[in-house]
Amino acid sequence: MESLFDLSLINSTLRMMAPLLLAGLGGAICSRVGVFNVGLDGLMLMGAFLGVAANAYTHNVWLAILIAVIGTTIFSALYAYMTINLQANMIVTGIAINFLSIGITTFALRTIFDVQGAYYNNEMQGLPTWEIPVIDQIPLLGNLLSGQSPIVYLGILCTIVMYFFFKKSVAGSHFDAVGINPIAAKSQGIKVKRIQYQAVLISGVLCALAGAQLSLGQVTMFSENMTAGRGFIALVATMLGQSNPIGVFLSSGLFGFTEAISIRLQGLNVPTNFTLMLPYVITILAMFIFKDKTQLSALKNSAGSSR
Repeated sequence: MESLFDLSLINSTLRMMAPLLLAGLGGAICSRVGVFNVGLDGLMLMGAFLGVAANAYTHNVWLAILIAVIGTTIFSALYAYMTINLQANMIVTGIAINFLSIGITTFALRTIFDVQGAYYNNEMQGLPTWEIPVIDQIPLLGNLLSGQSPIVYLGILCTIVMYFFFKKSVAGSHFDAVGINPIAAKSQGIKVKRIQYQAVLISGVLCALAGAQLSLGQVTMFSENMTAGRGFIALVATMLGQSNPIGVFLSSGLFGFTEAISIRLQGLNVPTNFTLMLPYVITILAMFIFKDKTQLSALKNSAGSSR
């Protein structure tokens, strides 16, 4: 039992929760403007593939992440155009984005790299791990917080920035106004569509970083559908956290902790099928207990935008 629950488990939790946190924050900012973004999983998958593909050709992990962010943001613009301009049903469009991403990445994997299932290159460099100065020298705290990839720390920073953005800034209040009552917001001179576009594009950036963390931070490879539904877990984290950045952080931490535990249980001769299903069981249970007025508002908007 001591080998299951120790201080390094927190370190593993931070690493596992990072993709969920970033994608969850993307879902949260969309929810705050009345957009229910079900396409988080597809955007994450696109970011993961573009990161590996760009890294394989440029041999520069930072340039690869930049390309992944740009490509995924353009891909998210497709979702924004269909739901905001064409008023297509948000849920149906999000599911379509997810399937389209699976198809594109699978086809590109076989076309560009001439492999099926997964692509791995021993010479490809992944994201480095950062040791935090001063904190690294503190006995317990250094082991808990140091040694993570830059995207993990960026996720924590994004949580803080987004919290103060919605809590303290005028622009953040405009985002909330659009989500609460877009007609009233428009009557006050707030450009509703522009803000909704900004939210979806920011969501694309965050999901690209989440995908890059999966394919370049946790491992250095890409496999077909490697997100394995993490985008939907991130969506539940958004709901459970009531679209509040701090709430999303805590919810992502819960799911990251569950995933870290499931990996450790595999080393204790626990059946693999049980450990693999554990994060998803926790997700389903969480769906039964959340009460989120913000997400319900976004769901109503998505139902009302169907054609």
